[in-house]
Amino acid sequence: MIIVLDTNVLVSGLLKGNSSAGTIVRLVAKGNLQVAYDARVLTEYRDVLSRAKFGLREKEVDVLLLQIKEEGELVSAEPLEIELPDPDDKPFLELAFAVNDHVLVTGNKKHFPPEACKHVSVMSPSEFIKFYLGQEDR
Repeated sequence: MIIVLDTNVLVSGLLKGNSSAGTIVRLVAKGNLQVAYDARVLTEYRDVLSRAKFGLREKEVDVLLLQIKEEGELVSAEPLEIELPDPDDKPFLELAFAVNDHVLVTGNKKHFPPEACKHVSVMSPSEFIKFYLGQEDR
């Protein structure tokens, strides 16, 4: 399954390993989930994860980003003519429109109003884990 991960999910997952976001990061690290990405998203991931306030080791960030690049899905997304509460979230929604599974996982669902997302399923980390486990049961 290919999903789009908002940066806040990666941060939360790395800082709180026992959380739903932590489970998602482990699924990505194990290769069970693929992350859709483009250059904009990878740059944001690196910039945010490298902030000193999070205390993440550079090597840990490098390994995760390499995993995403090697096993994820590089996507060429079309620009969308929509407004979002946080314009910095637009690349994530553009990627979600471009991938077949149309799943965007974020800790800030309010930043992705339903009228802008149309057929994209915007889920919190805990909602996604329930959805993912339901898919495995089939």
